[in-house]
Amino acid sequence: MTDDHSDPTGFEADIKPLFRDLDRDSMLSHFDLWSYDDVSRHADAILARLRAGTMPCDRAWPDAQVDLFQRWSDTGKAH
Repeated sequence: MTDDHSDPTGFEADIKPLFRDLDRDSMLSHFDLWSYDDVSRHADAILARLRAGTMPCDRAWPDAQVDLFQRWSDTGKAH
């Protein structure tokens, strides 16, 4: 994961690894959490669920991971 906030946060390096096999399998009927296009398209809804602590379904992400996802979304969703 990129720790330096001046470096762009990218999907492949920073965001995709946050989603476990279980998370992906749980959501595949709706969209693919390992697909840049799907996650980018649904980023607002995913972020809302992450902030509410309802995604993933077995435990909430630490704030640092939610913040990383939000930074990725807010800064143009780099691939």
